[in-house]
Amino acid sequence: MNKYQDYQFKSTTRTFLQLNHFTVPTPIQKEVIPTACKGKDLIAISDTGTGKTHAFLIPLMEKINTDIDTVQAVITAPTRELAQQLFNRAKVMMEADPSLRVRLVIGGQEKSRALESLNTQPHVVIGTPGRIKDLFVDEGALRLENARVMVVDEADMTLEFGFLDDVDAIAGRMPADLQMMAFSATIPQGLRPFLKKYMKNPQTIQIKSETAVSPKIEHVLVPCRHQSYEEACLQLVDGFIPYVCLVFANTREEAASCAAALRSKGISVVELHGGLEPRQRRQAMRQLENLEQSFVVATDIAARGIDVDGVTHVISLGFPTEKDFFIHRAGRTGRAGREGTCFALYKDSDMNTVQYFKERGIHFEHRVFKNGQWQNLKPLTQTKKMTKSEQIEKDIAKSLMRKKEKVKPGYKKKRNEEIQKIKRKQRRAMIDAEIQKIRKEKYKQAQRAKREDNSEW
Repeated sequence: MNKYQDYQFKSTTRTFLQLNHFTVPTPIQKEVIPTACKGKDLIAISDTGTGKTHAFLIPLMEKINTDIDTVQAVITAPTRELAQQLFNRAKVMMEADPSLRVRLVIGGQEKSRALESLNTQPHVVIGTPGRIKDLFVDEGALRLENARVMVVDEADMTLEFGFLDDVDAIAGRMPADLQMMAFSATIPQGLRPFLKKYMKNPQTIQIKSETAVSPKIEHVLVPCRHQSYEEACLQLVDGFIPYVCLVFANTREEAASCAAALRSKGISVVELHGGLEPRQRRQAMRQLENLEQSFVVATDIAARGIDVDGVTHVISLGFPTEKDFFIHRAGRTGRAGREGTCFALYKDSDMNTVQYFKERGIHFEHRVFKNGQWQNLKPLTQTKKMTKSEQIEKDIAKSLMRKKEKVKPGYKKKRNEEIQKIKRKQRRAMIDAEIQKIRKEKYKQAQRAKREDNSEW
């Protein structure tokens, strides 16, 4: 079906679509909605901005029966910000059907008020795994034992944050015929046992993203040289005037430090990371929704799943450890046919990562903003890394190429001894490196085994 008018929805669902001004389903909505409406389990893999939120809200709108006065669907999100954003979009469901009740359950709320609000059970619950588990399993105030649908949004991040145990505790007390839908950017190996435990013949739907090589995004490498990422960023922001610029840091400490540095320069910013107090996080979300500032400094995790309209520029303070996160960063700009620029600040240690993205089709310009103007730099090329055997040969060659050195008796014997010494040294280094590699792999295996034991599946 190419248009929403082709679907046989009930009147309240059609009203929901009209209030959202939806006429044509996005690719993920087109694939997910028919399967979800049939009550089948599914795994949907897609990036932010593909319309996945409404891919599950529309089927829920269709399936909820407000004549039944119990919780019928649960939606989990790994952060308060994501849960709040989901709730804001779900509010339109209550506009479309005034008899429908949707509740937000997250940390940072006064617990007594949260308990009081559950005197009347909602039809749909949206919240973070920890708080939902607290109110359902521990307090018994939230009654989910009859809910038939569970949506795990940003499932890979839920695993990464360590919240999968909470989701498991919730789902384990819900009906055996529970319909589970998981939405995620990736499906890491550690997530698969959980999905296998609760899903029956799930349909996997994957929507490929082209943001990594979008021709609308200009990728610019900016060298830090002797500067820190923060110092290079302060110099860079004088070189453009954004509508909205997202600045991505790899840690909450870097995000806080960069935000403070920008403020010291007289630039107002929205700061978004896990180190903020609940009140500060709510204020940041309001500022984001209202586009009150042109600069937003965030970590990948805090910004994951949060849509900010009109992003014209992205600054990456170095490259993230998870390489796919860089694709998500860049993909925040250049949307809806508009152009965008992604600045990647780099150091010498980032060269392998730069080469990785080059090989995957990203063309980088190489520039620096200096003395009030942009200067083009020579294309960045990576020096080929020598193999271990090549390094041995190089060291041997050095020992043989001693210019203007007088030949003394027995020099051939000494030269051969020196060559053998170099070879022994290199072999020892190679063996030590291999031992370290084996130790690291054994440590990783032990950690994985420990996590699996703790997960109880």
